[in-house]
Amino acid sequence: MKNHNKAAFTGIAIALGAALAMTACTPQGSSSQGSGVTSLDKVNVALVPGGAHPYFQPWKQGGEAAVKDFGIGKVTFNETGEWDQTKQNSAIDALGAQGYNAFGIFGVSATDIDTTFQGLKKQGFAVGALAACPAGDTDSADFCLSTDTGTAAYTAAKAAIKAMGGSGNLVHLTGNAVDTNTQRRIAGVQKAVAETNGSVKLLTTVTDIDKDLQSAQKAVSDLLATRGSQINGIVTTAGNPAVAATQGVGDSHLPIKVIATDDDPIVIRAVKDGTIAGTVVQNPYGQGYVGTWALASLEAGVCKVVKPGFSIDSGSFLVTKDNATTYDNERLAKTKELLTEFQTKLFDCKK
Repeated sequence: MKNHNKAAFTGIAIALGAALAMTACTPQGSSSQGSGVTSLDKVNVALVPGGAHPYFQPWKQGGEAAVKDFGIGKVTFNETGEWDQTKQNSAIDALGAQGYNAFGIFGVSATDIDTTFQGLKKQGFAVGALAACPAGDTDSADFCLSTDTGTAAYTAAKAAIKAMGGSGNLVHLTGNAVDTNTQRRIAGVQKAVAETNGSVKLLTTVTDIDKDLQSAQKAVSDLLATRGSQINGIVTTAGNPAVAATQGVGDSHLPIKVIATDDDPIVIRAVKDGTIAGTVVQNPYGQGYVGTWALASLEAGVCKVVKPGFSIDSGSFLVTKDNATTYDNERLAKTKELLTEFQTKLFDCKK
């Protein structure tokens, strides 16, 4: 899939390499989690999303920067799961056979991925859930580093409602209905609407339109054609619907206030020129960078998890015309904060 986000992360990649490398603990451990690895340069990290999607592309840059900054063996990025849990499991097994011994994974099935985590842990591998935590109360991964999607959606909906003037009809466009992240996003938007005490009506929630841009564009086109005159605001909480809504509202010239998600160049240009009111961006670079360091440090025995299975918010940020050229600074600050929190609170690292 075309990498819409690559250019947006180039600057932060350079800045993080300089700013964070000096702060990370990188001593050589004398014991490992069980795979026989005893130093960072012997750890090979695999970053494995459920399939191809623009959101995950900054994982590659983050992982590669971490390898360079902290002397980790190597990192690979494998998106061959095709959004099928069985295929993703096969890809993970193949990576293990190729010598990869630490895994950062976005599971296809939130209900089944913990079984995969358990299998990897039994083999002595470090495992992190990246960008989504498993469903339910059990997380057998060492940690989950993910956007608090409910909070991000709530922030986006509140911004859309404000842009609408506090009243009117709002539409929510989002992703896979069975994804736990989507359910949290739906709840976050509903919470924001409920706080208006009836001043804002959630006209409809459109799910399952984040598979590809074409699907999202068709859904937005159909929505605007049939109900465009009724809509005062649109909040999107998935990447492809964000681009589609930005393009659709811009082309239609309807007076609809849009709050998008993520920072595809099309979205950021529209924020800057006022076509849409704003967007809520996430921190996939930070997930790749901090996640790769964390996984390598655990696998090498450099650090131990204080409370296995913990989850932590990787950050989300509202971008408007006022900060459209500087929001990467917030992401850089959050990534530095995350690294420090891992080193000093969440992990017990050798000095």
